[in-house]
Amino acid sequence: MSRERCILLSLLALAALALVPITVTVEATDVMAQRNLRWHFYRLNTTCKYAEVYIRSQVELYMKKQNDTTIAPKLLRLLYSDCFVNGCDGSILLDGLNSEKTAPQNRGLGGFALIDKIKTVLENRKECKGVVSCADILNLATRDAVHLNISGNLTFSGKIWMNQQAGAPSYPVLTGRRDGFESKAASVDLPSPSISWEAALTYFESKGLDVLDLTTLLGAHSTGRTHCSFIEDRLYNFNGTNKSDPSMNTTFLAEMRKKCPKRTKKGQEDPLVYLNPESGSSYSFTNSYYSRILSHTAVLGVDQQLLFGNDTEQITEEFAANFEDFRRSFALSMSRMGNIQVLTGSQGEIRANCHVRNS
Repeated sequence: MSRERCILLSLLALAALALVPITVTVEATDVMAQRNLRWHFYRLNTTCKYAEVYIRSQVELYMKKQNDTTIAPKLLRLLYSDCFVNGCDGSILLDGLNSEKTAPQNRGLGGFALIDKIKTVLENRKECKGVVSCADILNLATRDAVHLNISGNLTFSGKIWMNQQAGAPSYPVLTGRRDGFESKAASVDLPSPSISWEAALTYFESKGLDVLDLTTLLGAHSTGRTHCSFIEDRLYNFNGTNKSDPSMNTTFLAEMRKKCPKRTKKGQEDPLVYLNPESGSSYSFTNSYYSRILSHTAVLGVDQQLLFGNDTEQITEEFAANFEDFRRSFALSMSRMGNIQVLTGSQGEIRANCHVRNS
């Protein structure tokens, strides 16, 4: 890990404890370079001083009322789809015939209803009307859902919400983002889940992230589901060979072929499978994802590819052996991802409705 990242990790920890505004300055090439984002931006600089409290409350209320354990992985994917395409500007939320959400890579996106509910609650408060951006809502709601849901801090058992041992960390989110004006499907360059680790690293580096971010953020696949169509090539036609991916454990391959029969005709069902069978329907946040990579039982091709790069393999082994290292790195990498090409100051706008631009 670089010296700058070690320093930044310490700053993040101190900020979480001290709850004071901190300006972070690192190398200009880093995605965390000065972009006028701050901790507690709304509390210290706006009339909506309890924005983060309201957002967390709505996330918790939604999870309790809906008993929806899928909301955290949905928001993780939604945030990734937003930040990696023209930056974290809430453009993935915009509607339109050719908006980002209509791109093939964004098939099956979810979590919009919760973001809409939070925005409505904030806009209905006099002190918050026109103050909190959709981009910030998405970042903060994702952080809270991941911590409350995947960590097991709120686990539904019968009629009782129980506290469990922590899994996913809560991490400081810099705020002050503004919402973008454009959302075009043609701009979506999210890569295939079957790419090599080299191609994946090149893509992450183009966003200002590094190999530790790549290996860490792919760990979000410790929870959630994917369509069989995204792994069909691994099962039946790896790299156009009409054979399976040779890196797959043979027993696991047989299991996945039963869950994902080869599609031979148009309109055939495209089932959903768990990205990490270890967590399954509990959607728990664990380091078992990395253990599965080591045992050649990763579901997505890009996940299994982490075993074939020297650095990615070493990081995978470390995270498989030490959950706390994974948790700490996840907190830092999520913060870094949330600061890709953000709009601040007079850039962009604060949407009244996350689905449409202000008139």
